[in-house]
Amino acid sequence: MKEFNQLIMKLLLAFACIVAASVASRAQDEPQGMQDPKVQDRIKALRVAYITEKLGLNAEQAEKFWPVYREYADRRNAIRDEFRQAAKGIDPKNITNEEQQRLLELNHKMKQQELDLEKDYSTRLIRVISAQQLMNLGKAERDFNILIREQIQQRRMQQERRENLRENQRLRQRNN
Repeated sequence: MKEFNQLIMKLLLAFACIVAASVASRAQDEPQGMQDPKVQDRIKALRVAYITEKLGLNAEQAEKFWPVYREYADRRNAIRDEFRQAAKGIDPKNITNEEQQRLLELNHKMKQQELDLEKDYSTRLIRVISAQQLMNLGKAERDFNILIREQIQQRRMQQERRENLRENQRLRQRNN
């Protein structure tokens, strides 16, 4: 069973690399948040597999956990989107004192809403998974996000290197 889990993790990581590469290449051509929905769906599927494995959810737990977790994640994202929308278009170099104050108050409000949301959903999730699994959830989320970010960064660096090589080749051809 342990070997099977290790094989699954290796396959997930390989798939994550492919998805991250795809996300990175599209992210450069499209505005933030406008990436291909298929890629976003693949990342969500990877998140499900990764967190399920990291928490050690059995089939019964996973069946009950994921609808509650998705609802929680959607509500958390809505709270964060509200803050992003409020901060959108504000130039940090030319921000007024009133705008700073408004953003600080909104940030505090957002954090309180997230805390209240987390408390509510922790109560709901503890009925489905163990306290230990719930404690490990935050780490699993952070680890997954780090993994995806690292893959995207790695892909962007590779793409920059290729572009630099092409540019150097063009310059050499012009000089010859």
